[in-house]
Amino acid sequence: MSTAAAATKMSPETAALFEQYVIPNYKRFPLSLVRGEGSWVWDDQGRKYLDFFPGWGCNLLGHCPPAVVRAVQEQVAELIHVPNTWHMEAQGRWAKLLSERSFGGQAFFCNSGTEANEAAIKLARLHAPKERYKIITFEGGFHGRTYAAVSATAQPKYHEGIEPLVPGFVYAPFGDLDAVRAKVDRETAAIMVEPIQGEGGIRIPPAGFLEGLRKIADENGLLLIFDEVQAGCGRTGKWFAYQNFGVEPDVMTLAKSLCGGVAGGAMLATKEVAASLRPGMHAATFGGNPLAARAGIATIETIEQDNLLAAAGKLGGVFRELLEPLVAELPYVREFRQLGLMIGVELTVDATPLVQACMDRGLLINVTQGNVIRLLPALTSSEAEVREGCATLVEAIRSFKP
Repeated sequence: MSTAAAATKMSPETAALFEQYVIPNYKRFPLSLVRGEGSWVWDDQGRKYLDFFPGWGCNLLGHCPPAVVRAVQEQVAELIHVPNTWHMEAQGRWAKLLSERSFGGQAFFCNSGTEANEAAIKLARLHAPKERYKIITFEGGFHGRTYAAVSATAQPKYHEGIEPLVPGFVYAPFGDLDAVRAKVDRETAAIMVEPIQGEGGIRIPPAGFLEGLRKIADENGLLLIFDEVQAGCGRTGKWFAYQNFGVEPDVMTLAKSLCGGVAGGAMLATKEVAASLRPGMHAATFGGNPLAARAGIATIETIEQDNLLAAAGKLGGVFRELLEPLVAELPYVREFRQLGLMIGVELTVDATPLVQACMDRGLLINVTQGNVIRLLPALTSSEAEVREGCATLVEAIRSFKP
């Protein structure tokens, strides 16, 4: 596929800098990326890679999308940052664009998905009577790394060594409405769910599940919060994943691809619910800053001008055409899951060696939950790039020795 035929390596000088000065809390691959364009990146050895997981899903428009680059370049020469105690026209316009494309809510801006979820958790408790503080979340879900967000994450591996967690989170199996009903009590304030679980392995809800959650929330006076940090902003072929299911939330959280690769997060809430986030109750110093706002606007405009929502559906079909047959072909490929450009290939065995195997072939992918190949390619990918990358991935999977 590319010049990346040998085992990956990187500049020893860069490796030495990291070893001495950077906390090793990430499992980093021996690769130093220096440039990106569209669906491609280059390392410091001049090797080229097709990126099917660009920016951990943040680079929805590929690497260095021209409209986002221009918007940030223009803005950085005019105004980099001002506090949210003043108005910024771009922030207001960004909020309007998001509101008009979703459920007509109001926006609170922050810097990341975990911050957006922290804001949603606070808002749920502020909006409810004082005795109602519990939030039901789901096994396999992922909501972030800060304390409330990780407490909301119903995966024990993220809790090891950092207990006690923030109290008030109740976990239910994803897809099980009866279990949710059984966990609602007089102290419950909200239900928080990813419409499609991302880190959990591209798990798509069973028919009627989100509709059932809406019904349970309405019957019990609960808020319904959709965490669309990974699934939102066009990735599924709709502006927001919930629009594939015909169910509207009271609160929605966004980040990752929100600003086309620039750091940014947002929480949207209906006007009635948003009123409970009173002045002084929550803030984010850099939230909605001029650079993020301009990048967010440019991202929305690019998606619409280039008809990328339709592209997500079309390219998703190509992935299905090329990868789904592996389920019948190979005994260790269990299931193919896809909605738009959220793609998961579940194996019956540990899939993590495939990351290196694909990297050596010039393709960047991700494995989550140990056995699910997770792909979040750019909406701007060409069909030729998709076919080239899938050919590489299929060859790696077929060569796999479980």
